[in-house]
Amino acid sequence: MAKITMRQAISQALWEEMERDPKVFILGQEVGVWGGTYAVTKGFYDHFGADRVRDTPISEAAIIGSAIGAAIAGTRPVAELMTINFAFSAMDHIVNQSAKMHYMFNGQMVLPLVIRTVGGGGRQLGATHSQTPDAIFAHFPGLKVVAPGTPADAKGLLKAAIRSNDPIMFIEHATLYQIRGEVPDGDYIVPIGKSTVQRSGDHVTIVTYSKMLELSLKAAEQLAKDGIEAEIVDLRTLRPLDMEPVIESFKKTNRAVIVEEGWKSFGVGAEISAQIYEHAFDYVDAPIKRVAQKEVPLPYNRNLEQMALPQVEDIIKAVKEVL
Repeated sequence: MAKITMRQAISQALWEEMERDPKVFILGQEVGVWGGTYAVTKGFYDHFGADRVRDTPISEAAIIGSAIGAAIAGTRPVAELMTINFAFSAMDHIVNQSAKMHYMFNGQMVLPLVIRTVGGGGRQLGATHSQTPDAIFAHFPGLKVVAPGTPADAKGLLKAAIRSNDPIMFIEHATLYQIRGEVPDGDYIVPIGKSTVQRSGDHVTIVTYSKMLELSLKAAEQLAKDGIEAEIVDLRTLRPLDMEPVIESFKKTNRAVIVEEGWKSFGVGAEISAQIYEHAFDYVDAPIKRVAQKEVPLPYNRNLEQMALPQVEDIIKAVKEVL
């Protein structure tokens, strides 16, 4: 089992799936000759050729529209959007077409489409390039939304996504590409729609995903020094949402803190809180706390950006409040 970066894990998954299935191809801005904005597809163009690694115009609507047509025609496109912020330019294709075609045509067509995109702040890219609108896409039935927080999950979930017959938003966090973790060798698959416990504990349940998993694990290490053992549930997939590990953990700890990078209003944490109250109300010993980004467009200035984003200290403070 090798210890590799998330970038390498994602690249491995793409490479292995393209070798395994000739129907899989990549399209997007600078994915070919340049090797991808984040170097995930570096070397792919030379190995697989221009037919399977396709550079596109700077038009997200064209990228996703073409990918939808290709999926319906029987191929398995992996469309890359440089950032999730640009997905708004293809919103009609994503939520009105890809998410609904299978249902509206009574299953006569399938859309094995993966939309790889990059979300999150922390890189001083300004308000229009640093958003975390994951909850927006998770709102729409018919569209699966995956957001891994570890290299192993990134590889396993991407391979599962490429083999799926459903349209999937695969959201990679911009600041996680360099993190390292052990990734199983070979044909490693992680099922979509399954949350997992990343750390065991008895005192409080922390529910999180993507970049906030890294911060939550750091917070848990510090809390453990004070004798507080936090159990961390990693959602991994926002739609379909697997609440079973969350509810099981909450029934054990009776307290919860939900950590997300997106804004608190109408967000992932609001949905998780509501479901805990609906399904485990008798186990509630303290109000559920939510840790999220400040309700402002994310500033460019580094100090202000970090002040607006959730930090380890915010998680520790919320845990101690529910205790």
